[in-house]
Amino acid sequence: MKLKIIGVGSRMPDWVSAGVEEYRRRLPKTLLPQLIEIPLANRQKHQTAISAREKEGEAILKKLDHQDYVVALDILGQSMETMELASKLLRWQEEALHVALLIGGPDGMSNSCLSRADLRWSLSDLTLPHALVRVLILEQIYRAWSINTRHPYHRS
Repeated sequence: MKLKIIGVGSRMPDWVSAGVEEYRRRLPKTLLPQLIEIPLANRQKHQTAISAREKEGEAILKKLDHQDYVVALDILGQSMETMELASKLLRWQEEALHVALLIGGPDGMSNSCLSRADLRWSLSDLTLPHALVRVLILEQIYRAWSINTRHPYHRS
């Protein structure tokens, strides 16, 4: 299995970098995700949020390979319980999928990225900052892995 996380935004605050690195350190090398940062599109007075979101979406799509199984983080997507994510992660590993997790920017995910997605995943009904989502995703991947390997991190 290959895993990549493609997120809009760069120059994350120190707490985000620390959280991301903490969970990357805990994950086995076989599950270590490639992190790809997409710069924010310029947001100027004459430019709409939709236009910026679509430019970011185009940049995200350029980072995808044709065989990628794409999971778009979307507030309107499917919610998952922890055990369901663990099951999906195990299936992705068994099928040796190339999984790409997409994190939109401050204005959300482009329609082109949502259309390309094989799965739309909602972490919460709350609107979460895209920087925090990076840490949450890595923690959840680590938690799912810990369940699948019977590591004591997760407690039911």
